[in-house]
Amino acid sequence: MILAAAGAPWWLWGLAGVGLVAVAAVLITLFVALGSRPPRLEVRGEASVASEDFLPAFTGAVGSPAVTGGTVEGLENGAEILPAILREIAAARETVHFLTYIWEPGEVATRVWDALVERAAAGVQVRLLLDGVGGFNAEEDRICELRTAGGQVERFRPPRFGKLTRIHRRNHRRAIVIDGRVAFTGGWAVGDEWQGGGRAPGEWRESMYRVTGPLALSLQSAFAQSWMPTTGEVLYGKQFYPPSAAAEDGGDATLRHVSVVSAPTDEAHPMRKAFFLSMAGTRERLWIANAYFAPDRHLRATMRARARAGTDVRIILPSRQTDMRSVWYAGRSYYEELIADGVRIFEYQPSHMHRKVLVADGRWTVIGSANLDIRSKELNEENVLGVMDEGLGRAVEKTILEDLEHSTEIDLERWRRRGLWPRLKERFFVLFAEQM
Repeated sequence: MILAAAGAPWWLWGLAGVGLVAVAAVLITLFVALGSRPPRLEVRGEASVASEDFLPAFTGAVGSPAVTGGTVEGLENGAEILPAILREIAAARETVHFLTYIWEPGEVATRVWDALVERAAAGVQVRLLLDGVGGFNAEEDRICELRTAGGQVERFRPPRFGKLTRIHRRNHRRAIVIDGRVAFTGGWAVGDEWQGGGRAPGEWRESMYRVTGPLALSLQSAFAQSWMPTTGEVLYGKQFYPPSAAAEDGGDATLRHVSVVSAPTDEAHPMRKAFFLSMAGTRERLWIANAYFAPDRHLRATMRARARAGTDVRIILPSRQTDMRSVWYAGRSYYEELIADGVRIFEYQPSHMHRKVLVADGRWTVIGSANLDIRSKELNEENVLGVMDEGLGRAVEKTILEDLEHSTEIDLERWRRRGLWPRLKERFFVLFAEQM
């Protein structure tokens, strides 16, 4: 009777119903967890990063061994980062592997292109992996120039009909590796935002880390794991994994690291485990600086629990200078619950805060490509290094203290008095947190 009254044949209503069900299924898949995560995350026993049990538990959870040796050097902002990367590329003798997420035309891109082309023309094996979305704007004429010089350029999952269902699964890794001996990871990418000192609008606040020895080999592996499924080429041989780099005679024999490389899989989520254990293992200080903050309930609960237990939990996040207002508003919807339990939240004022660092008790540091959002834990290909080294921990804490001088702390009482319009935007954008 209803179909007849509407004046449409029954089969047309049936097709409309199928379409609505399909749209609903897509929306639920994209924006609802649907049991893809455990109901809770907890640690039974001593979880402190100072405990001898921490690294065995961490390596077991993420499925990657702890390795001794190598060096780590922090580089702050484009003024330090770009020259260091260009120097190492110029010194390359066998291979240059370059993987980052964003690639935008401009002065920075021109300098990187020139360096890669020069090395390729000199006979060095140059491999450049561009993300199909983040590197969409990379200049075709420069790609052709690099290929003509002998370099290889490939795109990771470019948008194509027939493969659009995976377009939201991006390669967000950072792995720039020279001769398998020296490498860089962090938040830096190719764009003019990554210039200057990070203290003025338009000059993003950033950190990268120059690593050698076994840590460089770990980043080589992160590159290779993305290169092989994209191109079919397996990187094999001493020119990619030099034995002397594994030994690293000139490195720090007390430094230990764990490489965590993640890709979208149903329920493995090693990146979530890495951040959860790092947070749960703090006893004195948990200091974080991150660009995109929309953590899942497990990580929020862990930060709150550590703050209630007396841990000094501080998080530096972007202010309105952010390039992603949607993520900013979504993350702000969690401020009240975190601050009420003792978490201190600061917003960096001079420019966009794009760092991706976590340091626990001044001894365990997590560096690499991952943001504190669900996308980095479940949808992106990411890579981080967990480093057990007090020298690095102290150095990172020093940079966080310097950034705090340029940040504004969120006061809970003032926050509760914010207007209706910001609240509505927060409520709206947090609905899409599964994609952030």
